[in-house]
Parts: sequence; C-alpha cells; structure tokens
Amino acid sequence: MSAQSWLTAQPIAHRGLHDMNKVRWENTLSAFQAAIDGAYAIECDVHLSSDDVPMVFHDHALRRLTGQDGTIAGKTAAQMGALKVGDTADHVPTLREMLALVAGRVPLVIELKGSDGHDDALVARAVEALDGYSGPVALMSFEHRLVRQLARLAPHLPRGLTAEGLSVEAIEAHFSMLAHDLSFVSYAVTELPNPFITFVRERLAMPVITWTVKDQKSADHTFANADQITFEGFVPLVS
Repeated sequence: MSAQSWLTAQPIAHRGLHDMNKVRWENTLSAFQAAIDGAYAIECDVHLSSDDVPMVFHDHALRRLTGQDGTIAGKTAAQMGALKVGDTADHVPTLREMLALVAGRVPLVIELKGSDGHDDALVARAVEALDGYSGPVALMSFEHRLVRQLARLAPHLPRGLTAEGLSVEAIEAHFSMLAHDLSFVSYAVTELPNPFITFVRERLAMPVITWTVKDQKSADHTFANADQITFEGFVPLVS
C-alpha cells in the first residue's frame, strides 16, 4: 500500500484516542490502545529527553500533563518514564514503547517537536527507534530544519510538513519546503483553502491531512478541501 493511500484511508486520532484528558489522557499508551481498538490511525508527538531518548509527549514543559515543574529536555528518559500523566496510572512512554504497543496494527503519524538547542539529534534518534518497524509510519514537523533533516536521514519514510498560516510570508515559506522531497502536508483546518494546499493537491497529487478537527463541521470542511482529518473530542462520521 502506498503512503498516500494509507495516510488518507482512515481518520487519525490526535495524540491517540483520548477523552480530552478527563480519564484517558493524550499521548498515553491507553489512548493509543483505544485508537487501535477503534481502528483509527494515530498521531503522536515526540521530544528528546536529556539523554537523547525519543519520548512521546507534546509540551516542552511538564506542568500541564504531569503536574511537575521542569521541562522534558531537563529530564532523562528514566525520570520521564517515572512520571504519571495526569492522575492516571499511565506513564510517559518512550517512542519504542509506543511502537511495541501499536506493532503495525494501525498507521502512525509522528510529529517531531522542535526545541531550540535540544533537538539536534531528534531526527536521527527517531529514525533509529523506527529501524525494523514494519507498520505504516510517517514523520512530520513544523520545524523546517527538522524537515530538511528528514529528507536526508529518512529517505525511506514518508515525510511531511506540519503547517499553518495564510500570510504571503507563510505561504512562500511553505512553498520553499517543496524542494525537500515532501510526501504529504498536515495543515490547520481553519486555514483551508489556500494557494499552497491547492497547489500540492492539484498539481503534485500530494495528500493533505488537517489538524485539529474537533467537530463534524470541521471534518466536512476538511473533506471539501483536503484528504483526511486529524481529530479529537468527537466521533467523526466518515462515508
């Protein structure tokens, strides 16, 4: 199956199939298992720990998700793994733990989170973690420097640009990234349509997914202008 076909084949659960952090929290093994059970693809976020281990976690700071002070870049993988997410029994997983759980059962879209001064090895470490993983997986980032590294270090994997913005400057910057062999784009749903997305879909036949879709109206808007949703907080209706 081509990257384009699997990437757009089923809705993508944003940070796993969580319940807006009421009982089942984002980017946890519980949220990923729920997505698997629902036959949804999974989007997740990855940062590096202080000892260069890819950890599945969204924020730079720890407070919102763990109640602790500090940053992920200031903690080792062991220290991060000892933290509980919210008031749950879930710990902060490594990327390898998440991959072992998913085991190719649903597609994965992994966003690499930029952190100035702390992400020099992020692409390389993520690609290492994925070595030998046989399920459908793609990598993407907002950070252009990381996307450029992906083209060099992960030529065998689908690579995407996560993007937003409608200004001339933003659109021109996105166009400049087409020189780095993108496989897909993930764009803010509220900023469609726009010239960049129209060009990549109609002229390049490149798949476009959207973020973050929180209701059926936004899902419908996606399918009028793009190819698949990254959703949270509701159960999408799909044809």
